[in-house]
Amino acid sequence: MKRSWTAIAVTFAAFFAATGCNDYGNTFQSNTGAFLQFVSPSNVTAGGADLTITLTGQGFVLQTVVTFNQQKLKTCIVTTTAANTCAPANDTGSIVSVSAVVPAAMIAKPGTDFVQTVQPHSGTGTNGLSNPVAFIVFPPPNPVPTVTTIAPNSAPSGSAALPLTITGTNFLLTSDPTGGSQVFWNTATQTALTATNITTTQIQVTVPATLLATAGTATVTVNNLPVPPPANCQINCTGHGGGGTSNATTFTITGAGGNSANASAALVEEETPAVSLDGRYVGYTASQNGHAQIFARDTCQGAEPSCQPRTILVSSALDGTAASDDSHSPSMSSDGRYVAFSSAAANLVTETGTSTGMGTGRQVYLRDTCFGVSASCTPSTQLISTDPNGTLLGTEGILPSLSASGRYVAFLAVTKSQAAQASAATSKSAASTINSGYRQVFVRDTCLGAANCTPKITRISLQPGDGSGTGTGTTKPPGPAISGSADHVALAGGTTATLFMHSVAIDDGVFLALTKSQQ
Repeated sequence: MKRSWTAIAVTFAAFFAATGCNDYGNTFQSNTGAFLQFVSPSNVTAGGADLTITLTGQGFVLQTVVTFNQQKLKTCIVTTTAANTCAPANDTGSIVSVSAVVPAAMIAKPGTDFVQTVQPHSGTGTNGLSNPVAFIVFPPPNPVPTVTTIAPNSAPSGSAALPLTITGTNFLLTSDPTGGSQVFWNTATQTALTATNITTTQIQVTVPATLLATAGTATVTVNNLPVPPPANCQINCTGHGGGGTSNATTFTITGAGGNSANASAALVEEETPAVSLDGRYVGYTASQNGHAQIFARDTCQGAEPSCQPRTILVSSALDGTAASDDSHSPSMSSDGRYVAFSSAAANLVTETGTSTGMGTGRQVYLRDTCFGVSASCTPSTQLISTDPNGTLLGTEGILPSLSASGRYVAFLAVTKSQAAQASAATSKSAASTINSGYRQVFVRDTCLGAANCTPKITRISLQPGDGSGTGTGTTKPPGPAISGSADHVALAGGTTATLFMHSVAIDDGVFLALTKSQQ
């Protein structure tokens, strides 16, 4: 604090030294006018319109004139007898307020300025000047950058140093007083990448080979530093410079060669993301630590200004770490809160084995992310592809489709052929058997948001063939699509399927099952 007052004293001394013989014809001497306590506002951003300032202090008289860097301003004195108007020269009331208008031209450039008052004076040793009060004109704040794309967005582990191009908006050139936009590579630690070229919409950097040595994911962000305050600023000098960090964009480091990690990353690149109705929330698949994982991002699009974009892990284990195996096919509720996905991980829920009807391999899960919930909410995951009577025992659940509310989940259950069960293909009683060598579509009612409801699962269709789709081992099986209200489920590739609901044929291989009876 002592240093701060010393700096202010030095500033004022320099100011008075510069005005030893001032515009009022007085040689330098102690100020004998009013005493200024503060001016409101005490600062402004450069480039604005005309500004009205109000002075607080003691010793004002009707003839007081406000000055800005010794230039007289249009001053308004309000008195008890001239309320809400500028008092005339012959007014006899007590002074209520003193204000003045600072022209826009005087505050067009950043810097430290001084406000004073001058009033009539006479006699030796008087000058009618008040003490000066500092007024800060801040530079326009720096914007927050936005990253649109990065290219490339992946590379094999062990790659050499890699040129990376970042495209977006609000990037700062190196000629900016802050030195320009900064690029950060974020993993467990954060590394600054040196820019080789910057324009307002594009940044080029080089990713060192050391950052590409191990398979996994990193996020790339751009940061703009705040504009520094003007020289000699002593009070309220921070919080005006703007700047900030952009949204994060994922960079995937795949396994080298043709190993399983690399194959997994290739599958990730083909997956379709999911988006909420308003576009604010996005669910997607990305590779992390050698496995495909499900993530969800709150972009803050259309949210309140205080919202900070963030990305969360959806395929989260019970201890908060990433799933132990690959996760795929995210589907999101319309409000972005719920995300259904398929995963081969065994550490997502407490249920295990045949006690719940859960088979080995991939299963369908529903994650409550708590996005958009203002009240207390703890993210949680529930197993969807299970039932109490063993219908799903030995199956794998994949390709979920979520209703608008998140209550209903349609998914495909597949089982590799173990024994021929031809008669089951045409028998509705097969619902209670262990289904082997079939593809089946189910809809689960989770009872989310419903009172007096018991969760249940309904089989929609049964079709011969194992998880390879056509039995050739080369075609991926198609998944179902559920309507927002869950009244309908669209099925593809169902020419040989047995449908357990009334349906409408859309094409030779596409049917629309009417599922309203399940609600």
